[in-house]
Amino acid sequence: MITIKLLGGAKKALSTDKLEFEKHNSTISELLDFLQTKIPKNTNGLDIKNILVAINGVDSSTLDGFETKIKDGDTISIIPVIHGGSQRIQFNVFNKNIELLGITRIENPTSLLDYWRKKYPDLVIQGIKPCFILSSNHAKKIITISLAAQKDNIMISNKIETDILMRFACTKQISDAIKKIGLERQKDFVLIVIGRKHSIDRLFYEIRDHLKSKLISIKNSTFLQLEFKISKKQLESVISDTPLEDLLAEKAAILFR
Repeated sequence: MITIKLLGGAKKALSTDKLEFEKHNSTISELLDFLQTKIPKNTNGLDIKNILVAINGVDSSTLDGFETKIKDGDTISIIPVIHGGSQRIQFNVFNKNIELLGITRIENPTSLLDYWRKKYPDLVIQGIKPCFILSSNHAKKIITISLAAQKDNIMISNKIETDILMRFACTKQISDAIKKIGLERQKDFVLIVIGRKHSIDRLFYEIRDHLKSKLISIKNSTFLQLEFKISKKQLESVISDTPLEDLLAEKAAILFR
């Protein structure tokens, strides 16, 4: 007998926290097909693209993914990675998966950032103050500039995380960037994560209790315009539907060593 434990949204979707699966020597994919047949009609169902599957506590993505074989006596945990209405902003640049996550107030965010970097060495992880992000598209443009600089070997820092920080701050001085947009104790911040999707999802699930639903404020427009001394005349001179966004991206792009 194989035991299936259902957590969070999976428990809600199937109206139970535990099921049994009798088909031994099958795969995770077959087990998920079985679960789909158990979901009541006229419900939102189970989004298998946004779940973690653990076999006896081991993430299946570190094994053979959904083709991992399961056997009698195994315990399979189904863990949704979308939690509590938290806002996930995801996009892809140069075939790299990128996600922005809003994090609530933490006593020592810098130490936590170092911990995440050590635990997930395959991910690029950076945190910045949320007021320095105008929109998700603005963030995408800045990150794209940093990744392009990395490809062309013209970054303004030896590390991509620092390059991203400096471009959001529009400064070539690391100390200025840290002072301006670096993390502060007991303050909300935005986590920028770049890497493989399954690693991003694992981090997302780990920090789910620290996530906040509202990531970007409409008040950031006024703040950024004042912070970077962008005048109304400058905005009016830009032929674009997003002049402030484009001017911020231009400031970030012209930074060189």
